[in-house]
Amino acid sequence: MTCTSALAERIVKSQPDALAREKARQGIRDFLAVSWPVLRSQVPDSGLPALRSVYGDGSVRSQALLLGYAGHALDYDDFHADFRGHPSVVILPALFAWHQSQPTADVEQFLDAYIIGVEMAGRLGLAASQQHYALGYHNTATLGTVAAAAALARFLSLDESKTAVLLGIACTQASGLRAQFGSAVKPLHAGFAAERAVSAAQLALAGFDGKPEGVFEAFLTASSNGQAQPDNLLKDWGSPWRISAPGLEFKPFPTCAGTHSAAEAARTLRQQWLATGQSVESLLHEIVDITVAFPPGGDIAASVREPVNGIEARFSLEYVIAAMLIYNDLRLEDFAEGDLNREVLPLAARVHRTPDENAPPDTVNPALRFHEVTLSLKNGQKLRQRRTRQQSLADAVDVSAKLHAALKQETEQRQQQLWQSSKLLTTADLLTLSQHLVP
Repeated sequence: MTCTSALAERIVKSQPDALAREKARQGIRDFLAVSWPVLRSQVPDSGLPALRSVYGDGSVRSQALLLGYAGHALDYDDFHADFRGHPSVVILPALFAWHQSQPTADVEQFLDAYIIGVEMAGRLGLAASQQHYALGYHNTATLGTVAAAAALARFLSLDESKTAVLLGIACTQASGLRAQFGSAVKPLHAGFAAERAVSAAQLALAGFDGKPEGVFEAFLTASSNGQAQPDNLLKDWGSPWRISAPGLEFKPFPTCAGTHSAAEAARTLRQQWLATGQSVESLLHEIVDITVAFPPGGDIAASVREPVNGIEARFSLEYVIAAMLIYNDLRLEDFAEGDLNREVLPLAARVHRTPDENAPPDTVNPALRFHEVTLSLKNGQKLRQRRTRQQSLADAVDVSAKLHAALKQETEQRQQQLWQSSKLLTTADLLTLSQHLVP
């Protein structure tokens, strides 16, 4: 059995468990939390209106694109370590868009398709190796196209033959470059990937002729710098399900995940200073210089040193550290579309990157990433705090609170309706939620 046919068999036949379904429900609640402010125009965003003017035909493909963009527009959506990207904002838009056009699926069918998509995403990330991202590809866009296609294959109950063709069509469309980070095209990558997955599924259903074998392998070979590990696609499939372990990582801040441990280190330094009875103003006055250390290559995603707008600021260690020291939080308004916060910029200019050459390169194992923030004060004192990625992950994000915050501008009745439907306990809940998520 070839790689593609073996994958198709697993996509069609494997059975997710109750734990995976509960994790899927949590992922859907987080998706609602991060997409709702954009869909309801609660935050500045010129991208969605522009996209509606181009993709306003109401087709399944267009709806998937719009919903994918909305989910990723704030860079507040979930992350998966194996995938090295954002799986839900590609998989769920494809599934919801299809469900909106044909609302006949039951809730377990929907959840299982989502679980299969995340399983595929994690395995693709491992199979493509860290080289895929290092070469300049945006995994959410490239690998996400194929993961969403796998989810649709399961959702549509395709047979193994059509699933194999669908995967090949998706692979040949997969594209997206990290060079677009800091622009509206970055979240559009999620929309493009969801749209391509839908079109690949439509072509497969129409009986369009595509190679059922060899395309998947060619895709990995062409995009992994000779370091593809295809065995990771199949080994121990669903044992455990990757939506359960390592699981989805929910963001505490609306910034690139590669900035979070730096932000948390800065927050700890701020709190330690305040614990001595001194003020934030005195700390900011005393700071002469700030350095942030990390493994070589650990800033590959957070690559923007001097942002020019709020979107670029999401990828700036300098801006993130400064904002946290000033406000004790990374506020959505400081990372939304539009001008930078001028109060943050002078302090951000004092932040300097100092890669730790004694640490293993980030490409070897991103799970070992850390940020060490050092504040140099006028009196010669140095305040230092190190925060690892694993420490950050150990502090669970309250998805329920995140969702409540996203819905706070709605009426009490609407909040209750959305909150109840987001639990996805029944097929009626799925129908209600799906209707609310029409972009």
